[in-house]
Amino acid sequence: MILSACGSSEEEGSNGGSNDENGEENASENEEGTDGEQAEAGGDFSAAMVTDVGGIDDKSFNQSAWEGLQSFGENNGLEEKTGYDYAQSQSDADYLSNLNRLVRQNFNLIYGIGFKLKDAVDTVAGQNPETNFAIVDDVVEQPNVASITFKEHEGSFLAGVAAAMKTESDKLGFVGGIESDLIKKFETGFRAGAKSVNPNIEIDVQYAGAFDAPDKGKIIASNMYGQGIDVIYHASGATGNGVFAQAKDIKKNNPDQNVWVIGVDRDQNEEGAIGDTNVTLTSMVKRVDVAVEQVATQAMNGEFPGGEKLEFGLKDDGVGVARSNKEALTEDIISAIEEWKEKIVNGDLKVPSTRDDLETYINSL
Repeated sequence: MILSACGSSEEEGSNGGSNDENGEENASENEEGTDGEQAEAGGDFSAAMVTDVGGIDDKSFNQSAWEGLQSFGENNGLEEKTGYDYAQSQSDADYLSNLNRLVRQNFNLIYGIGFKLKDAVDTVAGQNPETNFAIVDDVVEQPNVASITFKEHEGSFLAGVAAAMKTESDKLGFVGGIESDLIKKFETGFRAGAKSVNPNIEIDVQYAGAFDAPDKGKIIASNMYGQGIDVIYHASGATGNGVFAQAKDIKKNNPDQNVWVIGVDRDQNEEGAIGDTNVTLTSMVKRVDVAVEQVATQAMNGEFPGGEKLEFGLKDDGVGVARSNKEALTEDIISAIEEWKEKIVNGDLKVPSTRDDLETYINSL
């Protein structure tokens, strides 16, 4: 799948709907397996990425990025560790050291995964003008940095439509990771979509303050479901694993109670499986994997979009909603999703991406 994004050097954007976890231990393991000579031995081109806290197995944002880099490497005959690799970050303090280590290992293209790496990428890119970098979910204005952003609010709008049509209580929940401009795009898009279906619907918004805290996610979800909320949309990375865990616990203990989770970044249908049923209503899919692979391919072909801002939305299939749970997503819900999607793609509807714009939008309904 190839995405076509509009490119510009206009600043905007911020972070992503998730992050990463393990760091120091895995980073040291990677360092043993990769050095400058090995990177060069993997071929004429090599690419690597630095994750945020959350892990390449966070079942969300970082995992999607790593899957894209893996696909790029495998499709081009590169060896893992030498042609493509990753360094995990345990904390913010690891960003600079991980980026600098990959520079020393002579990788041609280095990704910073997540808005929290913006300052580190900006610093290291400025110090290493001969190396190409890419930042996902934020904008770095350097000639050797490609900025990859998404219209998360557009995909989240469709998630809100699905949630509002599925709820039996007219009560929805949103669980965010860190309260940032980026995650607010998920929140406002979701609220706008739900309110477009039912202006009187109730939406509880909670932030966990972390992308790697499934225990917090489970507690928040427990409180929400306990208050009668029956659909929760999470944009919280590995924290969302706790939301899924709570929904599955409820379903296991009371099979007749309908509770749902809307996943994020990847199709998280598998995370909601419990026996013969599934608590995943849908997922707001953000094609970080495809964008990562696309930029790496451009760089390898001598067409690296340095200094450009690449933005992927509904129009170019950069975001969307998954349809894996065919029993839960009834025909009327799918039809409504398609109708609203067409309005957005055609420009008939501009989805709000900030809380101020959301207030104006809701007042117009």
